[in-house]
Amino acid sequence: MRALLFCPTALLAALFVISPGLVSAQMKLSPKATAPGGTETRYFTSIDGLMDGNADVILKETRQGKTVTAAVLDVCYPVSKNSDRKDRFVVNLQISGQTMSGTTTSIGAKAPVTVKLTRKPTGDTFEFRGQIGIGQAVTEVTSPDNGDLSEKEFLDNQTSDDGITPQPKDFTEVSPEAIAVKVKLDNATDFLKSLKGQDVEVTLASLSVGCDALRAGEQTINMSVDPERAAALLAKFKAMPGVTAAGWTAGIAEMDRTIRIGAADWRDGDKINRDKLASAIAGVLSRTLAAKPVSQGFNPATGKLKLVFKRPNQDFPALELTDTIEVYGLVSADKPGTSDKLMVWIGSPSTTTADESSGAKLTVSDDATADEEGDQPDDNGSIEALAKELKGQRWDADKSVWK
Repeated sequence: MRALLFCPTALLAALFVISPGLVSAQMKLSPKATAPGGTETRYFTSIDGLMDGNADVILKETRQGKTVTAAVLDVCYPVSKNSDRKDRFVVNLQISGQTMSGTTTSIGAKAPVTVKLTRKPTGDTFEFRGQIGIGQAVTEVTSPDNGDLSEKEFLDNQTSDDGITPQPKDFTEVSPEAIAVKVKLDNATDFLKSLKGQDVEVTLASLSVGCDALRAGEQTINMSVDPERAAALLAKFKAMPGVTAAGWTAGIAEMDRTIRIGAADWRDGDKINRDKLASAIAGVLSRTLAAKPVSQGFNPATGKLKLVFKRPNQDFPALELTDTIEVYGLVSADKPGTSDKLMVWIGSPSTTTADESSGAKLTVSDDATADEEGDQPDDNGSIEALAKELKGQRWDADKSVWK
């Protein structure tokens, strides 16, 4: 994948890449034949043969037969080298023979932009040469052998799924603690500031405004909240200025580590007695992990359960080292609204070892290899044991049903 890299602070070689959701940058498509004198729209989403870069470029051409009558260049690029922040410009190009030129201002930094390109057909592909300037930086463009797309091909290969499910029938495809809000860019700052001081965890990666968001004019903010407060928060968010969509999305819950149980034994009135259920879960895990429960508690923002266990380390018993095992979980109704079922997700255990004996301490470190770190820790059948103890159901991924 290649792109035009436009860096306002340095002169860098240019490179066009396919924008996210479009066809592979290596695909070359020959211009389709049109009726003599007919009008069609063609797109360039890749220009090959240049040096490394990071810009996302779409060049839209309107053609009368083989003659270009209008062109629009849309470029999204990092504001500086290795930055996740993006800026963008869109310029209408004037056509004079094989020359395409125009001026504009970038949308974010308001930097002056100048474009002057020469476009030359080379059989079934096209060659671009020229210069693109942003502020004081000028990028030399030399790129032969570039294919184009029809409008239908261009539109068919774009994606617009934001991952938001406003009204899920249950929590088998979305996670009960994970919610997302799509908000217009002009309102995003005020929306995010309104979350300060609230029991909400905002996913840091969703604060980065990517090229898709800049082009759509909307940003998707992902959050983790206590499942018991998720529905009320979503109703509140939907009424806020600039919010165009809100709902549940993918989160921490994985169905292969989730069980579904009856809710009746774990309720106090209309509330889940989460402490009682957490104690029952800790009791089962203490047996499967051969460890003593130390603490349990729920995160007030996300509702995530944290269980801590300790056990003697068996690698060298005479040293009296101690394993500390942390296990995270989630307890929720199995669907939005009222339900007579609960779902319990338990994550893989994480173990650290330290010298907690009296007197002088032995300092130890875990120097596992990369391959070993990638392996999932053995929980000794904890999920199956929980399902048996709590009379729960496991998820059948093949049939997409509870069994």
